[in-house]
Amino acid sequence: MIAQWASYALRLADWSPSISWDRLTIAVIAPTVAIPVFVRMGLYRAVIRYLPEAAIWTIIKAMAIATMIWVLLIFLMEMAGQGIVPRSVPFFYFAIGTAFIGGSRFATKWILTNGTGLRRNEEPVFIYGAGASAVQLAHALQGHGTRYVVGFIDDDPTHHGRDIAGYRVFSPAMLPTLTERYGITEIILSMSSIPASSRQAVISQVSGLGVRICSLPDISDIVDGRYIVNQVREIELDELLGRSFIPPETSLLRHVLNDRVIMVTGAGGSIGSELCRLIARWNPKKLVLYEANEYALYKIHQELEAHGCNIVPVLGSVVDDQCVRRTIRRHDVQVVYHAAAHKHVPLVEANPLEGIRNNVFGTLTVANVAFDEGVEKFVLISSDKAVRPTNVMGATKRWAELIVRHKAFQAQATGRMQTFCAVRFGNVIGSNGSVVPLFKEQIARGGPVTVTDPNMTRYFMSIPEAAELIVQASALSVGGDIFLLDMGEPVRIGDLARNMIRLAGFNVRGQDSEDGIAIDVVGTRPGEKLVEELFYDRNNAEPTKHPKILRADSSAVAQYPLSGGLKELKKALDEEDETKARTALFDLVLFVPAEAS
Repeated sequence: MIAQWASYALRLADWSPSISWDRLTIAVIAPTVAIPVFVRMGLYRAVIRYLPEAAIWTIIKAMAIATMIWVLLIFLMEMAGQGIVPRSVPFFYFAIGTAFIGGSRFATKWILTNGTGLRRNEEPVFIYGAGASAVQLAHALQGHGTRYVVGFIDDDPTHHGRDIAGYRVFSPAMLPTLTERYGITEIILSMSSIPASSRQAVISQVSGLGVRICSLPDISDIVDGRYIVNQVREIELDELLGRSFIPPETSLLRHVLNDRVIMVTGAGGSIGSELCRLIARWNPKKLVLYEANEYALYKIHQELEAHGCNIVPVLGSVVDDQCVRRTIRRHDVQVVYHAAAHKHVPLVEANPLEGIRNNVFGTLTVANVAFDEGVEKFVLISSDKAVRPTNVMGATKRWAELIVRHKAFQAQATGRMQTFCAVRFGNVIGSNGSVVPLFKEQIARGGPVTVTDPNMTRYFMSIPEAAELIVQASALSVGGDIFLLDMGEPVRIGDLARNMIRLAGFNVRGQDSEDGIAIDVVGTRPGEKLVEELFYDRNNAEPTKHPKILRADSSAVAQYPLSGGLKELKKALDEEDETKARTALFDLVLFVPAEAS
């Protein structure tokens, strides 16, 4: 209306033109026509702070349409004998209206971003997905926090161009343009809004945009109280790797955990602590935390006390026969999960005597005591590095498997109702000393990310998934089993490094752009294999009732000189002769044929 008044004033050179009923009617028609046009053209949907420069063309087009409709109505009024409008007024009206509509918006944008500094600490973000959880997150972030939601991205074409809960929905094909136009720094994936079959493709598409990628927690985690709706987390690597999640068989977990006295060795380690968390949720009669590291024991004990079950912390080493025996006897332990081990390949390679002492003779000590004290179930946590080992750590794990199998045969031969088994799997994401935390730390420092060999492949699974499968495998044991966890497809370390850099919102230098984080190839370390294996012979792996758990065939087990080999190893340890210890360690492992897998 002000633009119309200014148009008359310019045309008539009179800043106080006379007011008549005809002119009042024409004045009311202007906003009556313009507002619906502006609504249809999206001028009231735009977030002013992030208004793109290209929006001026939308404003010009909207004002032109509103002016033409206004002129048409005026023409009809003139035909009906109403007031006459000078021919130059519509041109003035279009020009002044465009200046008012566009100028007010861009001036406000300038004030918000440069003038008053209002909310400058907020970063523009998109939410991928337009479901209920995405809407909840957008409302939770509104008005507080450091993120400002610009809109939604959704795969459903019926949503494109629409508003949901006041936010515009865009097509994923527009992401590169939108990211640049609005200065997007982060994209939050509402994973419950994205079908499971599409998640990996979505993550791959988004990770190449040079922005941070985060994820809204699953709605079940929010309901369980592990997250609140305005908390976002980094993309879990198993989501990036596309691992399919299979819910655990609750009957198997309940069978082996509920109302049992359970001891976990290495309770403060990556796998050990996750096992303890899982066990504590299943109402054991007593949970004994056996750990040699005082601080690690303190942390896991403090964490689990809140569960309300009977938690007993024990500070001790697995090579201490008296401490292990006293603990198992005093608490009448029924189930032992033996997770205590030195597992860092280069460190064990540099310290073979300590690796052998802890991994081989620690396992022997705990297994012997468990056998003597009548423990019902003994479960060894093994590694894929035990298959055709080329390093000390893998060889010690293979020895541990053979020790446990030997105890199982002893139990069967004497008619004892005891089961001894081992569970073998690959790398767990985020475990202490693994490559994933190292890459995260290097990316946080700005790089470079050090890769031993980009073509090296490894198997990965999440720590919670590994813990659940270990317990379920132990429930399936009949004695002497070596269970193999389905790790999916192996992952190239070079691909892993590149994906982690992109998920953090950076480019890979030399591949995506000249800037970004570089990847340095440093060469393989002593004892490392280019390709890890889970099987000696995959044809010998038998399925179980759980689709992700396989059992190694033990029907053709060769006789092997375990007792003689242990004597040779013990002698080498007593003499502190590394060369002799390595020889004795690998002689037995290489002697045992694949049928004993």
